[in-house]
Amino acid sequence: MSAPEPRANPRLEGHAAAEAMLAEAMRTGRLHHAWLITGPSGIGKATLAYRFARRLLAGLPEGTSLALDPASPVFRRVAAGSHADLLTVEREWDPKRKRMRGEIVIEDVRRVADFLRRTPAEGGWRVVVVDGAETLNRNAENALLKVLEEPPARAILLLSCDAPGRLLPTIRSRCRRLPLSPLSEAEVAHLLEDYLPEADAAQRQRLAALSEGSPGRALQLAEGGVGTADLVRQVLAELPAVGVGRAHAVADALGRDEDAFTTFMDLLRAGVAAAVRDAARGHADADQRRLLGARPLDAWVDVWHALTRLQDDTESVYLDKRQAIVTGLLLLSQSH
Repeated sequence: MSAPEPRANPRLEGHAAAEAMLAEAMRTGRLHHAWLITGPSGIGKATLAYRFARRLLAGLPEGTSLALDPASPVFRRVAAGSHADLLTVEREWDPKRKRMRGEIVIEDVRRVADFLRRTPAEGGWRVVVVDGAETLNRNAENALLKVLEEPPARAILLLSCDAPGRLLPTIRSRCRRLPLSPLSEAEVAHLLEDYLPEADAAQRQRLAALSEGSPGRALQLAEGGVGTADLVRQVLAELPAVGVGRAHAVADALGRDEDAFTTFMDLLRAGVAAAVRDAARGHADADQRRLLGARPLDAWVDVWHALTRLQDDTESVYLDKRQAIVTGLLLLSQSH
């Protein structure tokens, strides 16, 4: 068994406070027209967005939970993508390249304005979920901004976003921010009991430990990514002494597999972010201090952003992944 898609997932782990806040906003009638749900990848942002959407479409909750019976008609129609009052905007399939686009384009967002001009099919709310708002290109952002500036009545926009800093400030200012935190290791392990029943307890525990609070990352690692995680850990331990030869060897080890590239870069950026975060809190271990010693601490924020741009550019315009890995590792190995 694997985790259901967010639109079809009845479970939400670790975000009870955020869920209760949304339920209270519904009951009091103080619903902002746009919500920016933020946090690291794979922690349940889209799952919460669809959970909220289902409840908006089904009616007021009785308590602090937004849960809806999976057997209910609203749940099933949302899961199937067939509810007339719900629109999802996300990266679409590129038929020419036969793969997912690297970004959300303006044509995707134009559907939002058309959708919100309609009368609700069931007389209630109209809900738009923008899943992966950080992948909006600039034209798409500007189109979405026009919708946010003049929101229609009884319409809610839910933006799930891994990197809110990449959004236009004017978009962020028109949304109510709902930050989610990574799950605890125990919470991830609890979810993996259901999602990976074929794995033994030790395997699930290791995946939970490697996940950094992201069930999505744990599942990604379960699909052959544990070896990639080990490789990232080795590279981080070697930095800044990673030369051209070692960088090419790492790229060769990963090959041209798209999933391996994404997992490697995600984990590499997560490792840098964790080192900076721990150092800022005074909790960095010896390996993290050695890594960060190559630059002033604030310069590592720029390095993380450069790695993110490198990954985004490589995935969105289909650049050479092996060369991107070499470039990223050499960037990390430079001292300033």
